[in-house]
Amino acid sequence: MSSSLAALGLLIKKVQHRHHRALDARLGSLGISLVQWNALREIDRNPGSSQLRLAELTFNSAQAFGTLTTRLMRLGLIERRPGEGRATVHTLTPKGKALLRQGRELHLEVASASFAPLDEDERAVLMRLLTKLLDAELPVESEASGPSGE
Repeated sequence: MSSSLAALGLLIKKVQHRHHRALDARLGSLGISLVQWNALREIDRNPGSSQLRLAELTFNSAQAFGTLTTRLMRLGLIERRPGEGRATVHTLTPKGKALLRQGRELHLEVASASFAPLDEDERAVLMRLLTKLLDAELPVESEASGPSGE
């Protein structure tokens, strides 16, 4: 990999990390972490989804997402009920919905600050380019073949 490609990957990672740190700090004022808020957001966006699917959407392992949902239940933010077959379905409680709404406001504030240096046209170009990258197939090697880098 050329050093410019490695540098590009690192810059993307640094922007994401800075954005996540800022949002996590702001969400802390509500008594919730970014990981917890993201779980609430994906449960709300994907009603009826299995726990495995929600784990994928939140970038968690199934085990980590199970632990996360147990904590969210203890906080009174979600409810869990049996779905079809062995699936478990999650829904937000009124308290969870209120916290999600408050978090959305903070998310918008942080996103506005994160992307403030870019004008509207630059943001549109960035969105188009990132979407193009995500839409492209990426060959994935097995974990046994060694580290994958970024």
